[in-house]
Amino acid sequence: MPVVFRYKSFRFFFYSNEGNPREAMHIHVRGAEGEAKFWLTPTVYLADSDGFDARTLRELRDAVITNKDLIERTWNDHFA
Repeated sequence: MPVVFRYKSFRFFFYSNEGNPREAMHIHVRGAEGEAKFWLTPTVYLADSDGFDARTLRELRDAVITNKDLIERTWNDHFA
């Protein structure tokens, strides 16, 4: 489970085995309050979540948008 980056108390990561066939590019987020998954294309949007309130989800989405290039690069390097 490669951790791509950390933001505050949150860990942004993906699983090495992302399904067969592999799911589209996305990122998982885990923190003490819960977890979420964001799709990266065609735009960054929430796939699902459990435990985070709306304000936290907006903050997490903004962190994904800010780090989208890093996420894409790490994903492509890992799955190449």
